Amino acid sequence: MDKFNDRSKSIFRISNLSKVYQTGDIEVRALNDVTLALKEGEMTVLLGPSGSGKSTFLNIVGGLDQATTGTVFFKDTELTSCNERQLTRYRRDHVGFVFQFYNLIPSLTAWENVALVTEVAKSPMRVDDALALVGLENRMTHFPAELSGGEQQRVAIARAIVKRPEVLLCDEPTGALDSKTGIVVLEALSKINEDLGTTTAIITHNAGIQQIAHRVISFLDGRISNIHENSSRIKPAEVVW
Repeated sequence: MDKFNDRSKSIFRISNLSKVYQTGDIEVRALNDVTLALKEGEMTVLLGPSGSGKSTFLNIVGGLDQATTGTVFFKDTELTSCNERQLTRYRRDHVGFVFQFYNLIPSLTAWENVALVTEVAKSPMRVDDALALVGLENRMTHFPAELSGGEQQRVAIARAIVKRPEVLLCDEPTGALDSKTGIVVLEALSKINEDLGTTTAIITHNAGIQQIAHRVISFLDGRISNIHENSSRIKPAEVVW
């Protein structure tokens, strides 16, 4: 059993999930009958080429988009039957998001960017503690323009976790970074998963990153093409970029 969680428990149960986008007479099937469980406390890497459906999948699980057909359960709550207000509450209370681009407010310091989230969170951690978790305790008073790309991404991660989310969803969090900086960001994500027990899903094109995950879920043409359990995970510093 994990120090924080028993990863045999499913935090998400997804059944026969499909997403179709319609533009005039053109139908694009982004997801096609996906059935999957995401386990509590695990770190999962979602791997696949552009257009394979992994971002659409993450957006639906995160309550940012709605399915065309199928069901998604978060614990005992069926997200696919929630209205917009309920999905907003779900995102606010349970989910942290990290994207490729940091979306920090330029006129606010690192500390202030993170503190904004605590104003709407139920039981946030201290801003100082969130920034310390990602190794930025000495950069709290700096503005985004005074931070490197990796530091800005770590501020974005601190902003995502300060509300103590049960789930952290990351879409290409290292996509705009060089290998050395990307590894520092992966180390921050791994530390959060290990120290807080936060269920973490990471979308990436980089096959090397899959080695840090408990499981690797590969997408192709809107379907899951493979699921691999990692019996020998490596540390982020050992990732071959």
